[in-house]
Amino acid sequence: MKRHLATLLFGTLAFSQFLFAQNNPAAGSQPQATPAPSSTASGEPLPPATKTDFWDGDDPNLANLVTHPFASKKYVERMTRPIKDRLNELDQITTSNSAAIKDVDARAQHGLQLASEKTDLADQHATDATNRAQLAKSAATDASTRVSNVEQKVGNLDQYKASTQTEIRFRPGQTLLSKQAKEALDQMASPLKDQRRYVIEVRGFAPGKGTAAIANSQKLADSVVRYLVLTHNIPVYRIYMVGMGNPPTEAGAAKHTGARVEVSLMKNDLTAQR
Repeated sequence: MKRHLATLLFGTLAFSQFLFAQNNPAAGSQPQATPAPSSTASGEPLPPATKTDFWDGDDPNLANLVTHPFASKKYVERMTRPIKDRLNELDQITTSNSAAIKDVDARAQHGLQLASEKTDLADQHATDATNRAQLAKSAATDASTRVSNVEQKVGNLDQYKASTQTEIRFRPGQTLLSKQAKEALDQMASPLKDQRRYVIEVRGFAPGKGTAAIANSQKLADSVVRYLVLTHNIPVYRIYMVGMGNPPTEAGAAKHTGARVEVSLMKNDLTAQR
C-alpha cells in the first residue's frame, strides 16, 4: 500500500512539472538574471546564491524529479525496509504481549475463583464448627445439670435416717408371718400411704452356717416384703432387702439368735421442710 502511494505521488509531481513547462516556455528556456552582489557596510561583496536541487526548494523540474534518488523504487524500498521490519517486529511483540496479558488475566481470574471457593468452603467449615461447638456446649451444660441433679439426689440419700424399727420373729423352720408380726408391720406401714421420700430396709437372719443360712434368711425377708407390697401397696423400689444369713456377733453387741427379720423405716429429713 505504501509503495503504491509513493509511486502515485511521484507521478503526480512529474505531471505537474510537465504542465508547468508547457504553460511557461520562457521559464524553461531563459534563465533569470541573478542580481549583482551588493556590498555590505564593510565593503565586502555578498556571496552569490547557490542553487539547490528539487527537494531542497528550487523550482521543480522534470530532470530533478526523475534523477533524484527518491524517484527510484528500489531506493524507496531500501530506505523503508528497516521501518517495515521494525513495524513487523513491533506487531509481533504487541501480539505476544496481548497473548501474555490474556493468559495472565485468565490465570488471575482462575486463581481468584479458586480463592473465593476456598474462602466460601472455609467459611462453611467455620460455621459448621461453630454450630458443633454450640451443640457440644449445650450438651455439656445439660450433662452438667444432670450430674448436679444426680449428685443432689445422691447427697439426699445421706439424709435418710431410721425412723421406726420393727423385729419380726419366726418359729424354727417356718416362713409364715404370725398375727403379732402382721400387726407390727401394719402399725409401721399404714401411715406411709400418702407419704413420699422414705425407704424400707428389710434384713433377714437365720441360724445355721454358710449358704444354707443365707438362703433361709432370704426366704424370711421375702415373706415380709411380700406382705408390705400386697397388703399396703408399698412400691417395690422403696424396699431394700438382703439376706444376711447368720453373721457373727460383734464384740460388745447383744447376741441375737433364732430366725428373724429386722425392718427399718428410713425417712429423709428434707420431708419435714416441705
